Amino acid sequence: MTARPNLRPTPGSIPTDPGVYRFRDEHGRVIYVGKAKNLRARLSSYFQDFAALHPRTQTMVSTAADVDWTVVGTEVEALQLEYSWIKEYDPRFNVRYRDDKSYPYLAITLDEEFPRVQVMRGSRRKGARYFGPYSHAWAIRDTVDLLLRVFPVRTCSAGVFKRARSSGRPCLLGYIDKCAAPCVGRVSPAQHRALAEDFCSFMAGETGRFIRTLEADMRAAAEEQEYERAGRIRDDVQALRTALEKQAVVLGDGTDCDVIAFAEDPLEAAAKVFYVRDGRVRGERGWVVDKVDDVSTGELVEQFLSQTYGGTESGGQGSGGAAAVIPREVLVSAPPADHAAVTAWLSERRGSAVDVRVPRRGDKRVLLETVAKNAEQTLARHKTQRAGDLTTRSKALAEIADALALEAAPLRIECYDVSNLQGRHVVASMVVFEDGLARKSEYRRFSIRGSGTGGAEQNDVAAMHEVITRRFTRYLEESQRSGELDMLGEGTEADREPGVPAAPAKFAYPPNLVVVDGGRPQVLAARRALGELGVEDVAVCGLAKRLEEVWLPDDEDPVILPRASEGLYLLQRVRDEAHRFAISYHRRKRAKALTTSALDDVPGLGPTRRAALIRHFGSVKRLAAATVAEIAEVPGIGTRTAETVHARLTGTGDTGGTGAHHSPDEGERNNGG
Repeated sequence: MTARPNLRPTPGSIPTDPGVYRFRDEHGRVIYVGKAKNLRARLSSYFQDFAALHPRTQTMVSTAADVDWTVVGTEVEALQLEYSWIKEYDPRFNVRYRDDKSYPYLAITLDEEFPRVQVMRGSRRKGARYFGPYSHAWAIRDTVDLLLRVFPVRTCSAGVFKRARSSGRPCLLGYIDKCAAPCVGRVSPAQHRALAEDFCSFMAGETGRFIRTLEADMRAAAEEQEYERAGRIRDDVQALRTALEKQAVVLGDGTDCDVIAFAEDPLEAAAKVFYVRDGRVRGERGWVVDKVDDVSTGELVEQFLSQTYGGTESGGQGSGGAAAVIPREVLVSAPPADHAAVTAWLSERRGSAVDVRVPRRGDKRVLLETVAKNAEQTLARHKTQRAGDLTTRSKALAEIADALALEAAPLRIECYDVSNLQGRHVVASMVVFEDGLARKSEYRRFSIRGSGTGGAEQNDVAAMHEVITRRFTRYLEESQRSGELDMLGEGTEADREPGVPAAPAKFAYPPNLVVVDGGRPQVLAARRALGELGVEDVAVCGLAKRLEEVWLPDDEDPVILPRASEGLYLLQRVRDEAHRFAISYHRRKRAKALTTSALDDVPGLGPTRRAALIRHFGSVKRLAAATVAEIAEVPGIGTRTAETVHARLTGTGDTGGTGAHHSPDEGERNNGG
């Protein structure tokens, strides 16, 4: 796969001005649109070293048959033209944000003679005023039910409205005063429109004006001794206040802003937006996107702002389903790649200044952190839904089998990862996926006995060789002894978290595929360990983090799976789970070593009595504050040892050695992950 020789423009023919460029395939279809401050520098980067390009970019360049460009005056114009072309051509290689679910909106159809309040989903229609989005349709209906006491706007469908008009009898809402009944002429079209506009004003944040007006009417009615009317107005005020309470106050200064945060991994990203109006969260919305290129977070933010606000004209409602009103402030988790151009473009579209920034402190920073947590949940939910689909899992396993030239789909995959800190506290993890789903009860942890004397990569390679050797040595021993496969590492009840059942005593079968976290050195180490044991029926591959390359032991070059393929997605999930599991064990082991390190070189104090002291006092700090008599009360600790411990902790302050105790066990049972 290489770039077409006739694709590269003649040297010097590309201008150095800002502009937008388009790559086209052999059929003339636009497959990618991009913008640049300097067209010559940006386009030249595609033709310098093809092998150094990101795999997805390599695919795009090799697919393209032609490239053209348009010069513009400023970077803001380039941003606008890029958005217009992406919307017009829908290029396959550009990032595309899509809703993580169908969000409902509260809509008021102001383009009708008698405006209607209703729940709407999907693309927006012209002439309607939208509020939200909301997480659930029932939340909209609860809010509308409260507000209809004060703003009795029509909510019925066109058919119901027409029948009521013909019969001269209003619907039930008309009889209970939750509709002004314009269908039977109780109010004129102008009066009903005024109600709808007041409804919109209240939802837009002008809440104080209506509450103050109603309270003044209530007091006036009470002074005139019209207590029934005063009571009804009091209930109306309470209904408005209840509607407001359903929208959480997050900023106390009446701020209007959109708060945007991202969560991402090498293959996918999720964006979450909280819409804050008048200091209250009026709605929220989430998106997910496949990373079709090696884009930075700043580039994701820029593309998101372009697509989200691109259809908005002068601060009004956009016609597209993804468009939104541009507020005065846009708070983001990372600055856009071209901050100045994006800010100027948004300000131009809004008609007044827009501040795009990353909050560093205060309530806005706290709110951004909340949105970021929601973004992480959005990405996790998307991954769970994607992993839970049987068809998708089957497709992923088939893609892996095809890419690795396996005879059958790898129904059982084991993945190994090594974790250490500068060669100390070296541990490894083994995670198991069966039929594309995690089998957490069969996860294992390993404490590496020796990590070598070389650099970090050499230590990782030696540790990988050791853990593969230990795992399959036990497999061979047990299979020869009983004809069945024994579980690696017996584990104890204390190793298991509550709620995670014990694994069965034996594995049903060995893995079809061993995946290691790393590149070719780690893969060769795993293959060498299997070869030394005579295991030849287990396939091995590695997944390198930098470019998500799949390495095979017999190939000099990596296998490049399509960036958005289900097979690569499954391998990434397996690798990331092994990494998470190894890191959690490494942190626990390091914390344990740090906790007892102050006692490591106390004469006569072994691991058992060190553990007893820590268990009794809870921490080294509390132990140091104890008296000799209190230390001697610990079972197994005599007066002389207590004096030695007390002198060491309070006299010299020496924290002793830093070595950690390594368990001789083959492995530890999964804690549930």
